[in-house]
Amino acid sequence: MRKLIGSVAAAVLALTLAACGASGGAESAAAKDDVLKIGVSPVPHAEILKFVKDKLAPAAGLKLDIVEFADYVQPNVQLQEGRLDGNYFQHRPYLADFLKSKGGEELTFVQAVHLEPLGLYSRKVKSAGELPSGATVAVPNDATNLGRGLKLLEDNGLIKLKPGAGTAATERDVADNPKNLRFKPLEAAQLPRSLEDVDAAVINGNYALEAGLKPAADALVLEKAENNPYANGLVVLKGHESDPRIKKLAGLLAGPEVKKFIEDTYQGSVTSSTT
Repeated sequence: MRKLIGSVAAAVLALTLAACGASGGAESAAAKDDVLKIGVSPVPHAEILKFVKDKLAPAAGLKLDIVEFADYVQPNVQLQEGRLDGNYFQHRPYLADFLKSKGGEELTFVQAVHLEPLGLYSRKVKSAGELPSGATVAVPNDATNLGRGLKLLEDNGLIKLKPGAGTAATERDVADNPKNLRFKPLEAAQLPRSLEDVDAAVINGNYALEAGLKPAADALVLEKAENNPYANGLVVLKGHESDPRIKKLAGLLAGPEVKKFIEDTYQGSVTSSTT
């Protein structure tokens, strides 16, 4: 009986040690998996990051997995949940508004990369001045891009906002509207499709590009790049900005090769921004 008990105990001990060894091996494999999983919008973010992945990352010893999203919410949600290592689709004001309204794990903006100028587009008029009285203008319905769109209209003489309205401006902050424009808030991704139904639409640069529009040529009016706070950039969980892989990626995104790729590829429809 003692021999039998001893044999069973030995077998259990062997299995336990084997299991521990397997677990340790799995952890080691996970530790060696240094692939960065980055969530992006398809255009231009995925295109820019694919250039980095194919042309620059190998020499830097960096591995990238690019995950595309069609909306502005899931890239942050999945980053907070730990399903992504970072994302690249948003500007600082949007990130601040997201964290204020949605909460969750703190995120931090690491590196600005590019600016997609917001533009006013129309299939019915050739200039902003031709918009008729009572025209319907579609605008982004998320807080930061709505304020940004209204500022674009103000800068081009179509409306005036209340003093101090800032980036959080809404339709209620319109102080003067000489053309009696009617605003139609829509999800940003729907704005290009709305052009058939409205007189004009304020469209985010990435969605304009996806729809085949050329901001530098097709926009009635276009946002100026100078002193513009809306540069899109790399975002990670707070505390992860010191990850060597993140530092490498940030450095590549801010480098001259990416700047030249943006200039050559988008011809002014997207501009480089590394501040």
